[in-house]
Amino acid sequence: MNRVTADQFDTAILACKDIFLKKMKDYGTAWRVLRPESLTDQIYIKANRIRTIQKTGTHRIGEDEWPEFIGIINYAVIALIQLELGDSPDVVMAAEDVEALYDKYTAQAKSLMLDKNHDYDEAWRNMRISSLTDIILMKLLRVKQIEDNKGNTFVSEGVDANYFDMINYAIFALIKLGEQKN
Repeated sequence: MNRVTADQFDTAILACKDIFLKKMKDYGTAWRVLRPESLTDQIYIKANRIRTIQKTGTHRIGEDEWPEFIGIINYAVIALIQLELGDSPDVVMAAEDVEALYDKYTAQAKSLMLDKNHDYDEAWRNMRISSLTDIILMKLLRVKQIEDNKGNTFVSEGVDANYFDMINYAIFALIKLGEQKN
């Protein structure tokens, strides 16, 4: 296990979780009303904005790629929570319950990342951030297709596996952006 990568993952997730919890204080768990397809589209909006910024080199809104990658991570965690809990007319959840689910899914994402990092020898470290963005967009298009097929796949992983991959690719992007700043 690469301890540096594990520590960098933890640092990035802490930044994401901090924003997630602060937004939950502002908005509660209003996101519980969103269907998985809506969450997929929300993540698509963020990934597409990142790609536009990367292609044009400019942005008119005061935020760059950094908060958009955080948004991808947090919306992917929300999507995983929604997949587990399903639709509910009651959108209110206790903050500690939501935080426990957030921790559960980010821990699963980290475990998956560590396993894949071992097998792929941390190949992501030699990738461009723009490639990580493109892979996230590809994963989103895959999820949209699976959703359009009512969740049926023939040989592919399900929607949840793609959300986990999106979390990890966005974490890699945050790590790389952080390294570029330093």
